[in-house]
Amino acid sequence: MGRQAGPQPPDLPAARDELRDLIRTRALRFGDFTLASGQRSSYYIDGKQVTLHSRGVYLLAVLMLAEIEDLPVDAVGGMSVGADPIAGAMAALAGEQGRELDAFIVRKEPKQRGTRQQVEGPVAEGARVVVLEDTITTGGSSLDAIRALRHEVQAEVLCVLAMVDRLQGGGESLAAEGYSLRSLFTIRDFGIEPPDLRSPVTE
Repeated sequence: MGRQAGPQPPDLPAARDELRDLIRTRALRFGDFTLASGQRSSYYIDGKQVTLHSRGVYLLAVLMLAEIEDLPVDAVGGMSVGADPIAGAMAALAGEQGRELDAFIVRKEPKQRGTRQQVEGPVAEGARVVVLEDTITTGGSSLDAIRALRHEVQAEVLCVLAMVDRLQGGGESLAAEGYSLRSLFTIRDFGIEPPDLRSPVTE
């Protein structure tokens, strides 16, 4: 007997709508939060509630692969641990589709034993990479990952790709260093206006 066909992937608009609903219902929280950037916020996106959810990470991989289809990318990954499940899902789905795409992990600090690497995975010298984020605020962690990639493997960073851009300066910070930001959603897709970055009072 021949191999039975698996379920067909969703069309991209349907996948986007479903992922947006999952983010809204599973990841978006309201309250008083301190972000990794040190900023205070009245809302928080717990990305791992989506990136570690079977359907959520599948939809995310589908949409992110489509988003970078125009790029000659060799590998995807980002700062551990937020980017790790996304990178693994994208590499697995690309393999199922017959595409070559490696994944990598960037440690927050270089490993203190063995190879003492900060960048882990089959990423070759000079590889063309896309840096992944679940949620981007100021872009600081993306820039840290980029510096490690350029230092250890002289990677060519094609862009940063996020699930949600909070519109709090991340794109501008990356652009100032010569990198572009792509995102599947911005916080406005969830009915939330970002704070006025010209104001000294953050959200």
